[in-house]
Amino acid sequence: MYILSMIVGLLAGLTAVTLKNLTFTIQKAIEQGVLFSTTKYYFILPVIGLFLVYLITKNLKKSAREFAIPSILYALSKKAGIIAKSKIYYPLILAPLTVGFGGSVGLLGPAVTSGTALSSNLGKLLHVDRKTRTLLIGCAAAGAVSSIFKSPLAAIIFAVEVFSLDLTFISLLPLLFASVSAVITSYFFLGDDIIFNFTVTDGFKFNDIFFYVILGVFTGMASVYFTKMYFTIIGAFKRIKKRSQKLIIGGLAIGAMLYIIPPLYGEGFGFINSLLNGDHLAAIGKTPFDAYLDNIWVVIALLISITVFKAVAMTTTFAAGGVGGIFIPTLVMGAALGNGISKIINHLGLGIEVSETNFTLIGMGGLIAGVLHAPLTAIFLIAEITGGYELFLPLMIAISISFVISKNTLNYSIYTKELLRKGELLTHDKDQSVLTIMSLDSVIEHNFVVLHPEMTLGQMVHDGVSKSTRNLFPVTDEDCKLVGVILLDDIREFMFNQSLYEETNVKDFMHGAADTIIYESDSMQKVMTKFQNSSAWNLPVIKDGKYYGFISKSKLLTAYRRQLINFTK
Repeated sequence: MYILSMIVGLLAGLTAVTLKNLTFTIQKAIEQGVLFSTTKYYFILPVIGLFLVYLITKNLKKSAREFAIPSILYALSKKAGIIAKSKIYYPLILAPLTVGFGGSVGLLGPAVTSGTALSSNLGKLLHVDRKTRTLLIGCAAAGAVSSIFKSPLAAIIFAVEVFSLDLTFISLLPLLFASVSAVITSYFFLGDDIIFNFTVTDGFKFNDIFFYVILGVFTGMASVYFTKMYFTIIGAFKRIKKRSQKLIIGGLAIGAMLYIIPPLYGEGFGFINSLLNGDHLAAIGKTPFDAYLDNIWVVIALLISITVFKAVAMTTTFAAGGVGGIFIPTLVMGAALGNGISKIINHLGLGIEVSETNFTLIGMGGLIAGVLHAPLTAIFLIAEITGGYELFLPLMIAISISFVISKNTLNYSIYTKELLRKGELLTHDKDQSVLTIMSLDSVIEHNFVVLHPEMTLGQMVHDGVSKSTRNLFPVTDEDCKLVGVILLDDIREFMFNQSLYEETNVKDFMHGAADTIIYESDSMQKVMTKFQNSSAWNLPVIKDGKYYGFISKSKLLTAYRRQLINFTK
């Protein structure tokens, strides 16, 4: 396991390095005028990138185009950690085209997707069990984060928080080995070059606590806005049936936003670094408002606009067919918001001055905690990329407030909404996770003799009771729809009275089921709840509106215990 985790870390690191280099190559080609001059036509470039992605993926099945982290979480809960091989190489092709041409998304999501697909297929090749394969997927995720940010501790916590891994000594060491292996790989290929070349110089001041609380409130509200805007735009684009129409509408919207607010272009690392270096003019770049940038309130308005429209630009890029991640755009939003709030405080005329760089960093952490529901990842990531823990206390204050606001407003994140709604999300709750992993088909029984309402008691005895090994009989109509059930106890006192054989029918003895299980919509958690509430020992299963079988409480509990043992051993 330790050797495998180091191999997976190496592969995840190579994946991240490959993604970064391919993207950088495309960006340099554009900047050098091979394709267009970025100073004049930059707002057209993302549309070209989206069009290239469209050409490559137009003949692919929808499942082959799913590269986001939610697809990995679904594979963990419902596919025993099996991820399609196509998810290894498609993100390596499509993400650089999207981001390299200025799409307003990040590379971390594709790096995680490709790395986890590699680890899943490696585990499949070596015939490892489900639990080991899940841990290898966590190792790949940690490796991708560690390689991109060169922050091995935050990478481990990211894998634990986002993929709901058990943080035990057994799982901690493989995650550690993978994270270290990936960051060494990154150093080997990229040298000492890091994304954020910044060290905290302004220490924590006790008098600033109140302002960090305010920052936490605003980052929490921004996180809720980010998540709701994401699902609103995605939902709007889903109503557009043709992918070509999505491309045109999305491309025009992105081009318009980039023309007005150029910092929305690309991932946004340059924007963040300029803010951290105290150069907001370099961060904002050339805009239609250049003549007014000597007014600090115009600068603040632009920073707030970046916070608002980064979520729109990112989601529109996804909805139009682009491939990327949400992690880095979240950092951009947080940096703009934190810097903007610090400038407001400093220019209110109250004689108060707070550190703009510290607020920029803590704003980044607050958005990560609120959007991803990963507060520990946010704390350790910001602490590691700044080279120390001077901001640990204000980070804890702002991030905890942001997380509480977001979590209590929305009990889901962008990663988890759909899976949570369907009951297909693994969590740190072992009981819930075991039920999520369990398959409904594995506990459905079909060996029941089916009766019909017009059958006589004699037919029921001779064709049903005498040929069945069960004491329960479903009753269906001519369309196979369940109309009732009969227990052996319901007919026990009549079944030997032959004078009733022709005078009574099945419909005289049948009664409704205590409850029914809907195959298409009921999760295992809901099935358990229905058994608990009905006190029944057997419940019928309805599939496509028709009788499909029964689930018995005894078989369900036996399967649950077996899965629990496998899950925790």
